[in-house]
Amino acid sequence: MRVLIAGAAGQLGRSLPTALRGHEIKAHTRAELDITDLCAVRAAITEARAEVVINAAAWNRVDDAETEVHGAFGVNAVGPRNLALAAAENNATIVHVSTDYVFDGTKGSAYNENDTPCPRSVYGASKLAGEEAVRCVNAKHHIVRTAWVFHEDGTNFPRTMIRLAEKGPLRVVNDQVGSPTYAPHLATGIARVIESAAFGTWHLAGAGATSWYELTRALFAHIGIDTPIEPTTTDAFPRPAPRPAFSALTSERIPRILLPPWEEGLAAFCKALRQ
Repeated sequence: MRVLIAGAAGQLGRSLPTALRGHEIKAHTRAELDITDLCAVRAAITEARAEVVINAAAWNRVDDAETEVHGAFGVNAVGPRNLALAAAENNATIVHVSTDYVFDGTKGSAYNENDTPCPRSVYGASKLAGEEAVRCVNAKHHIVRTAWVFHEDGTNFPRTMIRLAEKGPLRVVNDQVGSPTYAPHLATGIARVIESAAFGTWHLAGAGATSWYELTRALFAHIGIDTPIEPTTTDAFPRPAPRPAFSALTSERIPRILLPPWEEGLAAFCKALRQ
């Protein structure tokens, strides 16, 4: 298939070509394709003769979104709508990547595809608006919700913890629980989604759940870092945007596509760092 990827410079965007080898790939970075520009999006999809369009682009600056609302909704809602619309005009499938932050985190157990979203932050609201726009304009859609994505390249939580460990003891939040997801595992899951004829919403995240603190403990054990870490609460680190307390993801879809446990993703991440 001919596949166009938007957001090719991100953690997921860099992982997708490997997962989709065997397909004809046209990948665009943000600098190469502004997804908020409908004319540019239409031209890119038409030129590529895309059969599948993957939106791996996103505004991920969660706290900044609280004040930069226009920017967040532009990239996270208008952009996906443009890609889905242009894809529909070319009879192409749209794959849109969303987030666990569309949920408020009060369920007390992992969220599945049938749970009702209720975002707490502007970022979460903008991502939910993107989902709704995609559903409205393109019947051939796959909406893929994921969580806590990390990769050996780029800016993410594990790499930040490794950097901060050099400065001394750390306090890490232990009352936010989610599903850490290794970007190459997510890319492989998306490749399987594309092969499915079943459109709709999918939850693809590292199997299981853990807190930021426990994730850091596991990371340091893998890397051999002996910097002391202490569990703390979200209230100890006040941020502009509220976070869901428990936003782990699971799946009840049929067909059901599950990613490896988050521990396997973390092990693969650490192995890649050592290479």
